[in-house]
Amino acid sequence: MEKMATRQNAVINHPQTSDSKRVTLNYTQNPQGDNLEFTTKKGLFRKIKARLESLSKLPYLRKDKNKEELSEVLLKKGVQRRDFMKWAAVITTSLGLPASFAPLTARAAELAGRVPIIWLHMAECTGCSESLLRSEDPGIDSIIFDYVSMEYHETIMAASGYQAEKSLEDAVKTYSGRYIMMVEGGIPKNTEYFLTVGAHGRTGAEECRHVAEHAAAIFAIGTCSSFGGVQAAAPNPTNAQPLTEIISKRVINIPGCPPSEKNIVGALIHYILFQELPAVDAFNRPKWAYGHRIHDLCERRGHFDAGEFVQSFGDENATKGFCLYKVGCKGPYTFNNCSKLRFNSHTNWPIGAGHGCIGCSEPNFWDTMSPFEVPLGNRYQTAFSGAGADRTADTVGIVLLGVTAIGIAAHAALSGVIKPK
Repeated sequence: MEKMATRQNAVINHPQTSDSKRVTLNYTQNPQGDNLEFTTKKGLFRKIKARLESLSKLPYLRKDKNKEELSEVLLKKGVQRRDFMKWAAVITTSLGLPASFAPLTARAAELAGRVPIIWLHMAECTGCSESLLRSEDPGIDSIIFDYVSMEYHETIMAASGYQAEKSLEDAVKTYSGRYIMMVEGGIPKNTEYFLTVGAHGRTGAEECRHVAEHAAAIFAIGTCSSFGGVQAAAPNPTNAQPLTEIISKRVINIPGCPPSEKNIVGALIHYILFQELPAVDAFNRPKWAYGHRIHDLCERRGHFDAGEFVQSFGDENATKGFCLYKVGCKGPYTFNNCSKLRFNSHTNWPIGAGHGCIGCSEPNFWDTMSPFEVPLGNRYQTAFSGAGADRTADTVGIVLLGVTAIGIAAHAALSGVIKPK
């Protein structure tokens, strides 16, 4: 298993200063464990700024948009500059960058039109695209993805058949080594004939391998392409697999059913800012998005700690916003930032709406997290054979989660005996 990326602060004495004047440096180790760097925040700011200045010299790719700047596009959609900067601040914070980097994030979004994207559809429901590209009341995330150079996206493109295939081949050839590849959906392996695409009937696996060969960065969008999704649920008749089982190049997983639009856009913005892939956890998920459990930042966490649980949907405790663990919430076992970013223009999320988390950003969740409205208790048999979900997401712990799961179940059972005052 790859060494996971680490990041920590180191305080050292500057050679030209006294002990009282110390410099805080940011120590970064990439996922391969090499290329160690010491950079100040000011140095990182300059590095990103230089990267964006270099990107700004590239030609704008959307000729059909008359080279409109993003600010003009946003204004036409009724988005004021102040709202755009608020959005940039949210994305900046989500990426774990200092608030002072917000102007760089905004600039990265403005330069997104210089980055070509090829979006492939495999076995899926198009829910991930819908999460991002819904037409009713489009948010800034949706507008930005409409602004980027989407060279190929079967759901929204006008071309079909041989014309669509030509568009794909032209994009691969024209932007070889520059484009970002995004894949939505699981892919049959060894039974590739279960999924064919295009006028020539090329299998989905063949198409993924072909496009991945010349991609600068590859993202698996949604749980289906990240971990197989519902297509890979038992008995998995098509032998659907995640993208990592189909291609040999490195893939960054953005799981969720569907993932938050900000996690999709955040992955793009991170690459534009740094021109490199982010630090990841054990399942190749960006730590900035999947570094904490739903349980850690849940708005109902205080009720869990106080032993206050919803016993059944619609009961009095449900109206009081009590914890949903007893009615099946998988928040203690699920890594995602839903509670912070939410959905539908940041208005709500499943737990806020009254239903427990179903663990959709975890591997094999259709099999391991179901039945969804029953607590896992001490029957936890998910990732790493039960290890790891009650710690940080980037390493596999020594203590089996079974102990933690039993503790959670005992806590819930005890709350049924002890009536909170």
